[in-house]
Amino acid sequence: MQGFIRIIGPEGALIYDGWPERDEVLSRIDILKTDAVEAEKLTGKTDIEAAARILAGYGPKEIVLTHSQGVLVFADGRFHQAPFRPQKLVGRSGRGDTCIASYVCKRLTASPHEATIWAAAVTSLKMEAEGPITRTASEVEKLIASGCGAGGSACQPIFTQGDKYS
Repeated sequence: MQGFIRIIGPEGALIYDGWPERDEVLSRIDILKTDAVEAEKLTGKTDIEAAARILAGYGPKEIVLTHSQGVLVFADGRFHQAPFRPQKLVGRSGRGDTCIASYVCKRLTASPHEATIWAAAVTSLKMEAEGPITRTASEVEKLIASGCGAGGSACQPIFTQGDKYS
């Protein structure tokens, strides 16, 4: 969404602008990635679930929405959420790119729910270092299995009872 609604303003500041082709473009998208700020600019809603529903109404089959705490996915009329759990926060740049790439990759063989958990875990590990992610799939699986930050910190479930990853 960045490329459609973020522009450089007259003073060189990053600003949000309207997007006249919004309806036409969104009607042709299968999976839409946005962040909470962009979703608010597009829908006028600060509630991310309300914003995701509105965006889905334009045509995308799945909405992947990142926010400060994690990732929210709206697919098949259901919400799926997973928190980010980095042990330390070093690399914020590329977080959205990592999240959507890992979501789509996992989504090729898994449900939206499983792909949401996978994307949150991959993104959490990416946030621990600058640059592209260099962690392995086994490290992602270990983070998912632990339900904790990569170093065992911030233990909070990133899944619910009965999920594939529980």
